Amino acid sequence: MNMTEYSELIKKAAEILPKGAFLTTANKNKTNTMTIGWGTFGFQWGIPTTEVMVRQSRFTKEILDNSMEFTLTFPYEESMKATLGYCGQKSGRDCDKIGDCSISLVPAKEITTPVVSCKGLVIECKVVAKTEMQTELTDSSVFDKWYKNGDLHTIYYGQVLACYELN
Repeated sequence: MNMTEYSELIKKAAEILPKGAFLTTANKNKTNTMTIGWGTFGFQWGIPTTEVMVRQSRFTKEILDNSMEFTLTFPYEESMKATLGYCGQKSGRDCDKIGDCSISLVPAKEITTPVVSCKGLVIECKVVAKTEMQTELTDSSVFDKWYKNGDLHTIYYGQVLACYELN
């Protein structure tokens, strides 16, 4: 993929992200997906990257810390809105979100974590760095608005290995 094609797809992802995207990760025992609405796209360390934030209390964090890879699926159709809502409210510790929502998964092209199958944009990533947010390093205005309960995020920096559209 050339940089122009990649840039166009990333623009689409950035437009969709505030409405919700699926972050999927897997290990040998469990595949889990959650809804994200925050993240960034960029170019760091000489590679295309995406940064995603996962609260430290989330079940997804446990799996992601073991697998160190994830897929992002940005649905194009409104029909996925209820599924995004469910996957953002429920924990994979307590239920099988993929089964409950009848989510179809397809193999990724470059990693072992599958992709949520829907008409949309897919980004496949390998984690190349992560950082745990710290209260004392977070501006009080951000902390007071988003982290009063102390459940901070871990920020995962993913090297983009593949970026493509599913029909």
